[in-house]
Amino acid sequence: MHEDVERCVRAVRSKDARFDGWFFTAVTSTGIYCRPSCPVPPPKAEHMRFWPTAAAAQQAGFRACKRCRPDAVPGSPAWNVRADVVGRAMRLIADGVVDRDGVPGLAARLGYSVRQVERSLLAEVGAGPLALARAQRAQAARVLIETSALPMGEVAASAGFGSIRSFNDTVQEVFATSPSELRRRAAGGVSLGVPGALTVRLPFRAPLWPDNLFGHLVATAVPGVEEWRDGAYRRTLRLPHGPGVVALRPGPGHVVARLMLTDLRDLSMAISRCRWLLDLDADPVAVDEQLSADPVLAPLVAAAPGRRVPRAVDGAEFAVRAVLGQQVSTAAARTHAGRLVRSCGTPVTDSEGGLGWLFPEPAALCEVDPETLAFPRARRRALAALVSVLASGELALDVGADWDRARAGLSALPGLGPWTVESIAMRALGDPDAFVATDLGVRAAARELGLPVSPAGLVERSAVWRPWRAYAVQHLWGVGEHPINVLPGAESTTV
Repeated sequence: MHEDVERCVRAVRSKDARFDGWFFTAVTSTGIYCRPSCPVPPPKAEHMRFWPTAAAAQQAGFRACKRCRPDAVPGSPAWNVRADVVGRAMRLIADGVVDRDGVPGLAARLGYSVRQVERSLLAEVGAGPLALARAQRAQAARVLIETSALPMGEVAASAGFGSIRSFNDTVQEVFATSPSELRRRAAGGVSLGVPGALTVRLPFRAPLWPDNLFGHLVATAVPGVEEWRDGAYRRTLRLPHGPGVVALRPGPGHVVARLMLTDLRDLSMAISRCRWLLDLDADPVAVDEQLSADPVLAPLVAAAPGRRVPRAVDGAEFAVRAVLGQQVSTAAARTHAGRLVRSCGTPVTDSEGGLGWLFPEPAALCEVDPETLAFPRARRRALAALVSVLASGELALDVGADWDRARAGLSALPGLGPWTVESIAMRALGDPDAFVATDLGVRAAARELGLPVSPAGLVERSAVWRPWRAYAVQHLWGVGEHPINVLPGAESTTV
């Protein structure tokens, strides 16, 4: 979009917040870059330059605006919709792959050479993987500076900087101020009293309908791994430097995330996974506009605008849970998952609630004797085959996975039919066009709405909803009476 200058200028002049994160406006007369909705008077059009990412604007020598904080906007929806190498690379960089494995590690995950990856990113987003990772470190540093009382040396190390000098130089260059001044403006930081605990705000594009989003996560919560407590969805997180716990609470214009981390170096990844889980980088206006064009879905969209697709913080975990949930009720699926957690999960300490486990990794599940599992033989075979290919690395279900390759790999496994494959594509891989045509809830809603009921007929009818069929599924599920549609303890509302 940043190449459509006329459209970008109109968005900036109208201060249209819908475009925050889609592009960034750099002002040549001031050397500052802003989000489109920046509250300051817009500059003259001849002084505007447009960039697809904050990293590209920073690399071109512009510093972040102190008024609108463009580094804190929701991410571009494009990276979660695209299945090509650039979209996959952007999701992996947000997940911290470059900081953990370097650019060669990123290239290896994508199946391309380092040169090809760098060239593709430069051409599409105006910055290479190192610059994108640097921008992410700068944002992590800002969060730690403003929301904690950590010494600056610990902030630098936790944000991923190799030295205090690199940390100081980056903060000065990106934010045009020193780390100590950032903290002073934030009233001296906030000490939360618990080591590794931070509270951050996760912005999103309005509207957001929290009922199905949080309701689904809570209704399907695995005991010991997830819970609803004091108005927040809480769950454990498996992170590179140790386990974490997050509590997510919907608020006006943002979701409040209270993170308790073993190691603050995992902050960026934890935030990225929470955003992915709640689908916070979606463009609800574009989705709702497309679905509302269908007269059957239009009333559903009007009644619940801004529905999101509840995703997963760990693709392998969700795939296992999808197999456990085949042809059984939600309650039965939770029971099966809870048993696996207690027998194979990793114990964790939760000082604020009732969580006690990390969901077991595929390698641990490979050690389980299938004959000890209390469900049909066919499902035991399916689970054993799935965890085997996940543990070996033969099948990848992370945010950078190739959607077509993952679907093919899943479909080749015994006992994994279209419902399981499309459920994993929708919630683990994040494909916005995944469609569970065989789902009982979807078919029941189709019958009530006068849509075709057969899977083949429903797939054909759903063509008008593309590329947002995963969002259409959320509206179809909303037709029925089910706990997944209800935000616990709250009235339905849009935020």
